[in-house]
Amino acid sequence: VLSLCCEACKKVIFHVPSELEADTLVGRVDLKECLQSAEFISSTDENFKVLEDGSVYTTSALSLSAEKKTFTILLKDVQEQIQKKIHVTLVEEEKNKTRHARDTILKRTKRRWGPIPSVMIENSLGPFPLQIQQVQSDTAQNYTIYYSASGPGIDQDPKGLFYIERETGNIFATRAVDREQYSSFQIICFATTPDGYSPEVPLVHTIRIEDDNDNAPYFTQDLFEFCVPENSKPGVFVGKVTAEDRDEPYTLHTTLKYRIVSQNPPITPAFSLHGDTGVMSVLLPQLDRELVPSYTLLVEVRDMAGQPFGLCTTGTVVVKIEDTNDNAPSFKQIQYETRVEENKARVEILRVSVVDLDEPGLPGSGAVYEIIRGNDDQAFEITTDKNTNEGILCVVKGLDYESAKQRILVIAVNNEAPYLLAPHSQQLSQSTCTVTVHVLDQDEGPVFKPCLLRLDVKECEDIGTAIGRYVAEDPETGNSEGIRYRIPPGQCNWINIDDRSGEIRTVKVLDRDIGEMRRGQCNITVLAIDRNGKTGTGTIQVCIVPGNKNFPRIAQTDYIMCRDRKPICLTAQDGDEAPYSTPFVYRITDRNLDSMWKITPHNDNSVYLSPKGDIPFGVYDIPVSVMDNGGKVGENSVRVNYCDCVTPTECDGRSRQLGGGNVTLGLWGILAMILGSLLLLLILITICGCCGRGVMHRQVTDDCANHNLIISNTEAPGEEVMDHNIIHLQGTCDQGGYGVKTGDQQTFEMVKGTGHTLESVKGGGHQTLGSVKEGGGQTMMDTCRYSYSEWHNFTHPRLGEKVHLCRQDEEQKHSEDYLLSYNYEGKGSLAGSVGCCSDQHEEEALDFLDQLEPKFRTLAETCIKR
Repeated sequence: VLSLCCEACKKVIFHVPSELEADTLVGRVDLKECLQSAEFISSTDENFKVLEDGSVYTTSALSLSAEKKTFTILLKDVQEQIQKKIHVTLVEEEKNKTRHARDTILKRTKRRWGPIPSVMIENSLGPFPLQIQQVQSDTAQNYTIYYSASGPGIDQDPKGLFYIERETGNIFATRAVDREQYSSFQIICFATTPDGYSPEVPLVHTIRIEDDNDNAPYFTQDLFEFCVPENSKPGVFVGKVTAEDRDEPYTLHTTLKYRIVSQNPPITPAFSLHGDTGVMSVLLPQLDRELVPSYTLLVEVRDMAGQPFGLCTTGTVVVKIEDTNDNAPSFKQIQYETRVEENKARVEILRVSVVDLDEPGLPGSGAVYEIIRGNDDQAFEITTDKNTNEGILCVVKGLDYESAKQRILVIAVNNEAPYLLAPHSQQLSQSTCTVTVHVLDQDEGPVFKPCLLRLDVKECEDIGTAIGRYVAEDPETGNSEGIRYRIPPGQCNWINIDDRSGEIRTVKVLDRDIGEMRRGQCNITVLAIDRNGKTGTGTIQVCIVPGNKNFPRIAQTDYIMCRDRKPICLTAQDGDEAPYSTPFVYRITDRNLDSMWKITPHNDNSVYLSPKGDIPFGVYDIPVSVMDNGGKVGENSVRVNYCDCVTPTECDGRSRQLGGGNVTLGLWGILAMILGSLLLLLILITICGCCGRGVMHRQVTDDCANHNLIISNTEAPGEEVMDHNIIHLQGTCDQGGYGVKTGDQQTFEMVKGTGHTLESVKGGGHQTLGSVKEGGGQTMMDTCRYSYSEWHNFTHPRLGEKVHLCRQDEEQKHSEDYLLSYNYEGKGSLAGSVGCCSDQHEEEALDFLDQLEPKFRTLAETCIKR
């Protein structure tokens, strides 16, 4: 293990070279362990100096004349009158020390190969190189030890920051370090002998960078914005400011304190800021938005727990005061007068205004007006203009001069939002004003009673149907004499009114499915004119009542029913509305089909259709009548394909007649037909194969000859025969072949090869594709040795090549050569056919050529012409 090579207040031994230069680090002692507060540090030997961190340096070059040199370090505390001494002994290092026997190596001794972690101050000013620690192995007493190290800061990034002296084990820093970039380094120290032996286990040594307060704290936001309602109580939470510091956490360098530096406007402080947490709260008991709408605060954060020498940063906080409804609206004046003509309705007669100190546009300042007295007949109405916050007074019912010549109204005002009073404030009072309305006398025209007449008209009524009567009265006389009626143009042209009696009739068929009638109603203004030309207006509201104009129809009329006879669900639709739609009544109108099929109710608009008993398969057209709730009957025809199937898809839209009906061919029938066809085809293939591969008898009938000629197109070149009678020939056009001698006749067969034909016959003998001459001239039959494809692939390209050569040869040499080779049939040939089944002893047996099929006649004709 590595350790410091000194112990406080005892004898300290440093192993040093015999020659020491000036300003050489001898070692380091722990002064604080000996005396915590040493104000005076000195050395009894002027050749050495001791620094405050315990480092011992030489002041001049010296050599150890003896093996040991001693001096004393004096430590004094003037206030406590304490003095301590540390005795230092310098021992010359033994050189050329080599390893001894194994028993010496394994001797148990006290090891000091483990120092405490080294500490280097961040942003140290030096001087560099700066010694920060010394590692030393006690095996150096027996061996010559060389020290080395590796790791971050040495041979890894940041490289060259530290190094270790080979002989002494002193660790030095070459430059300053930023703790925020590198907080610590772990290096591995090695102790080895000159011959590479390691008497110590490698040591992991930590160099910790001690933080320096080199970073000022900073706020996390450039501007903090908070809101708080006015009249909030002291202690109400406003917001929280936060700051951060890059220095080492949990130290004084990152212990932050907050405070408010200034407030704008500079009045009584309204907020407090917690120094440790940064929480801002209300301090002033009364925050009035109407006086101060917002506050701007300058806040400061300082590290070192707020000590004056700490680093600090300032930030800005804006606190907006939110409005509450703490001010009641009040009328600008308390008395108003206005005039209105009698019988005038829906007219504005006056505007009143209020003053509210709360923030405009919010519910706390929105005015709500109310008539609290003088409006028992509800003839007046007051509303609020959202843009101007004024009250609009209107007459909603015509006033009668004869009944009252003036009306006095009392109007009150409130806010949309409820009142929130400030602490210790008085209850707000409601503001009111008085309005006097003078009624002006007028020569009144006719008046309709009622002013709005609603007429319900059934849909699709005939043109000219009388639907009601609408008359007006003279308010002076109370009768309708002399009053004429008319409908102004530009309105929906649904009705007209008799100009004398006021009777109302339709002018068109009213249908809710056409054009503007889809809305179902229309308001029509009617004028009443008296003898003096005075007019009165009334409104007729014509409402089209849905009628029974549509027939119920069955949505789906084509169905397939399988053997399971699952009931069919019939559903009808009707374009009419209730009460002219559902429930529907279904009935089968054909008596014969009614005895075979039955209808079972399901719900208001659906029924089930199913057979009553066993009925034959087929297609049934069933007439079904559907009657709606209004009595309108729709005739429908439902087609049911009663099919012998398991699933409806098996019918495939085809049917077959059974018992007078159409029924479809079943799936099993189709499969049986397909399997039968395949079986027949398999039998034919088997018969043909057996006939082609069997050995042909010598007696050949006409039918067999015709059959053999049919399959003769599968002939191919014969087998290559190696025999002593075969003579190699060389002809023109490079046609190589072999001849076979047979008595007085000679036959040639072309072997397979480039430019060779399948067969060549020259001389008196004849050789077929499937035969060769063997001893004594006897012919052996080899039936159907080659398939048609092999024969075709062999002959077709070679024949084409020869034809091409003949066309290009103007002297027709190739053509003459071919004629000699292919036209020579020999003398007295016994062969009657080229088929594999031909009888070679039968002469001129060519009668079967008359029985050839059409596709072979062309071949036969070509051969005859040749």
